[in-house]
Amino acid sequence: MKAPRVTLEQWRTLQAVVDHGGFAQAAEALHRSQSSISYTVARMQEQLGIPLLEIEGRKAVLTEAGAALLRRSRQLVNQASQLEMLASEMDQGWEAEVRLVVDAAYPTDRLASALRAFMPQSRGCRVQLREEVLSGVEERLQDGTADLAISGLSIAGYLPQQLNAVQFVAVAHPDHPLHQLQRTLTHDDLATHLQVVIRDSGERQPRDSGWLGAEQRWTVASLGTAARLVARGLGFAWLPEHEITQYLNSQQLKPLPLEQGAQRSAYLFLYANKERPVGPATRILADLIIEHSMTEH
Repeated sequence: MKAPRVTLEQWRTLQAVVDHGGFAQAAEALHRSQSSISYTVARMQEQLGIPLLEIEGRKAVLTEAGAALLRRSRQLVNQASQLEMLASEMDQGWEAEVRLVVDAAYPTDRLASALRAFMPQSRGCRVQLREEVLSGVEERLQDGTADLAISGLSIAGYLPQQLNAVQFVAVAHPDHPLHQLQRTLTHDDLATHLQVVIRDSGERQPRDSGWLGAEQRWTVASLGTAARLVARGLGFAWLPEHEITQYLNSQQLKPLPLEQGAQRSAYLFLYANKERPVGPATRILADLIIEHSMTEH
């Protein structure tokens, strides 16, 4: 790609001529001589090969091409200013990126609210979001690839910030044989039916979670897959209530009438990478996650 012939400073000069109403006014605003401003604009037109301004009476007016190019140049100059500001903020400790790892059971609505609130405060900081299950979150925190992590596990050596609980509900399709019993169910009733469980995404020491007393289990990779299978009549599962609201409302899933354990609350916790200081952007995002975890959606 060829290097640009016109510099950002030249575009700034043209903007000043237009915005301040003339060469003399632009010279005063930019603390330069009028001849310097005139030369800069003339040189731009020569380099681009098209007229940008034309004289009408005593006033320089943009040509049609000049107006179109000026609009685009404002975006370039603004982006360059933002880039310089980001570099300055990074020099002062502001992060270019925050790596956030979240357990798949954490409600997406709460997370989205926190991220939406973070955007206007981010100053160009990117968020790299990764979803894991159970010990997968712990491993990302321990191997240093997460700045912040949301997990339902107690992770040794880290100080947790408790977030709001997630409600898990035992469900099956309304036509499932367990519902046909039409009575309160025991764990013995469940033992002879297929249970759908979510695979731990960790590799070092994957864990099982929840009741696993069924003789037959199918293990799937995501909560969404588990919900769809159970909604089609394939087994039963404990699933986060926020994940299956649509299925419950449409009566594709129905809570199982268990005498014990029909619902369970699981608290999730926010952890920070302890191997490096928490930067300002990471701290702002962490505070917003905590704030928005306390709001029900």
